[in-house]
Amino acid sequence: MAASSSAGRVLTLCKQFQNVFRISSAINTQHCTAAVTKYQPRLYREKSTLAALSWYSPTSSVSQCRALHTTISRRGLEEFFDLPENRGESSVKSGGPWTAKQLRTKSNEDLHKLWYVLLKERNMLLTLQQESRRQKVMMPSPERLRKVERSMIRLETVVNERETALRLLQTGQEKGRPGTWRKNTFGYTYWYRFKEYAIPWYMNRRYKRKKFYTPKFVEPHIRLRIEKHLRERARKANLERKAQAKLKEKFPQMKASAS
Repeated sequence: MAASSSAGRVLTLCKQFQNVFRISSAINTQHCTAAVTKYQPRLYREKSTLAALSWYSPTSSVSQCRALHTTISRRGLEEFFDLPENRGESSVKSGGPWTAKQLRTKSNEDLHKLWYVLLKERNMLLTLQQESRRQKVMMPSPERLRKVERSMIRLETVVNERETALRLLQTGQEKGRPGTWRKNTFGYTYWYRFKEYAIPWYMNRRYKRKKFYTPKFVEPHIRLRIEKHLRERARKANLERKAQAKLKEKFPQMKASAS
């Protein structure tokens, strides 16, 4: 009797454990189904991974809720060529270059963006110029390249002005690395940038070997060098003047070139 009663108790306990396991499994299945049903419509509305990961809790499993990531479609090598409507045209309308006065009114962030816009435009125009040379045809509106280059030079000048002004306020130095104008042995004047040495200059043999002066016997050669430079410049101007006179004699209707 005692053995049969103990066996009955063990069987009852096993049935109770089996019922509890079935109930917990059913509850977990309902929770997972509700989570998938709740999050399923939002998976296809999110455009980025960060946005999709922000609406479910950190405790949820990644395998249950997977974010859908989509990227913006961009053009590839077509960015190096002109617009399709401008192809085959003899001239393309374009505005004037950016002036320094206009660029000074822009913020640093706008100048940073404008620089890359001009850089992209210059790459496109250089590609168009090379393609025109390969096909031996005239490039449509070649003045656009000069306008872009002038705009980039002026933009860089404005940025350097701002950096110089900020440096003058902070350190009192106009250049990023202080220095001075000095002359070398051959009489050339150049900008010498100061350096830091481990020992004082009067104990530094390497520094003392540098000669920041022009000897007396070099001065006649300096005058000869200046005379040679002026003579070469006058010779080039004379050749240019003769060439313009020949062209004017050959083509009387030609306009005078702007000097």
